[in-house]
Amino acid sequence: MTKKIRVRFAPSPTGPLHIGGVRTALFNYLFAKKNGGDFILRIEDTDQKRYVEGAEDYIVNSLDWCGIPFDEGPGKDGGYGPYRQSERKHLYKQYVDQLIEKGFAYYAFDTPEELDAHRKDHEAKGKTFIYNWHNRLKLKNSLSLSESEVTSKIEAREAYSIRFKCPENEQLVFHDLIRGQITIDTNILDDKVLFKSDGMPTYHLANIVDDHLMEISHVIRGEEWLPSLALHVLLYKALQWEAPQFAHLPLILKPTGNGKLSKRDGDKFGFPVFPLEWKDPKTNDVSRGYREDGYFQEAVINFLAFLGWNPGTDQETFSLNELIQSFEIERVNKSGARFDPEKIKWYNHHYLQQKTDAELANSFSQILKSKGTDVSMDRLTKIISLLKERATFISDFLTLSDYFFHSPTSYDEKASKKQWKEDTSTLMEELISVINNIEDYSSQSIESVVKQWITDKELGFGKIMAPLRLSLVGSLKGAHIFDIMALIGKEETVSRISKAIDTL
Repeated sequence: MTKKIRVRFAPSPTGPLHIGGVRTALFNYLFAKKNGGDFILRIEDTDQKRYVEGAEDYIVNSLDWCGIPFDEGPGKDGGYGPYRQSERKHLYKQYVDQLIEKGFAYYAFDTPEELDAHRKDHEAKGKTFIYNWHNRLKLKNSLSLSESEVTSKIEAREAYSIRFKCPENEQLVFHDLIRGQITIDTNILDDKVLFKSDGMPTYHLANIVDDHLMEISHVIRGEEWLPSLALHVLLYKALQWEAPQFAHLPLILKPTGNGKLSKRDGDKFGFPVFPLEWKDPKTNDVSRGYREDGYFQEAVINFLAFLGWNPGTDQETFSLNELIQSFEIERVNKSGARFDPEKIKWYNHHYLQQKTDAELANSFSQILKSKGTDVSMDRLTKIISLLKERATFISDFLTLSDYFFHSPTSYDEKASKKQWKEDTSTLMEELISVINNIEDYSSQSIESVVKQWITDKELGFGKIMAPLRLSLVGSLKGAHIFDIMALIGKEETVSRISKAIDTL
């Protein structure tokens, strides 16, 4: 019987979820859904010192906003809970005892000060201190001490840690779904701490035990976990459990292409690195989020999917369902993926064009209302239809549409000098009379009448159109001029031309 596909996303609630974490969650989600499996959220909160208030809710809200909700996790029990490591504390001790009993782990009583002294001594000799096979018998642990000494230390409640006993002279060979075959010499591995005398497991033990008990079939995680892979495989072996299949995702690189993307890069280059806005509960510092910056969830997901994955075709825009259908873990690259802030804007522009004018008008009306401007939905929908192609974000409509709501307060200096000639004011006075006589004040009708008047007077179109646009908009930009005239109405059109004549 084929084992059911079960994958997990296991962040630590130590702050906001980085965009790299969102991509890890997305790839896990796509893999699970493609294979009819489950996507599990597990909160790895064993490090209580680094726990940040509100971070868990932020993680859940981020996944929901991105449209990649979990099937099981805190508040959604699928029979494998609890899903917070702090609530699973009672589970780990039995496994570490098992490892000690079978000779795969040992008690270490070295104090942090003693270990620090060893490190400094090694550094002074130009060496690196590694706690493993070559020196463990010279250090203070249950391998070098007698049984009675170990017992008396434990009874005296001396602080200890339990370390994994890495094997000597072995070649570990394992398969990574993205990177292929990986070989590691066990002699270079250190004896990692698995458990502490305060009853808390370290990440390494808790993660292995939880993955086993939750029947995780595939561990899809970031490249930064590659150095831990050997230990994790050895732990599975020692506990006589079947290991899941592993896949290590490539790093997300800075826009310059060198080094891992960090929050500082976002601050430096002016883009968010978090899905939602985050307010630090300790410092009250606010970090930008993609949602609050006006990005559509579809744009963020589509962009992230392409950071390290390639569908093997020229298609660039995918709905979530299409991503699920196309996703194959083997098509994820080994090398790092450069974060391109311009590309995510390109995606946002694309998805904005897919929205209906009414949808966009509805969202834009909220922004206008917050600024004290109330416009009918009918008028707003028409304005959106004229400006949509130029917008990347809904907030862009504010500057793009300004002249529909406000008469110009100034005029582009360069354009005024060039376009407003000696006879322009006279011609504009004449144009006012023409406009006043138009009965059907629709865009088509205005265009027909004004163009006929220009032709009858044997004028160049530029002689009238440029000063007219300057009068209505204040510069030589904007939507189709006759659409503007129809939307602002006859009275406002005449008023703006008159004001331009007086000013220019």
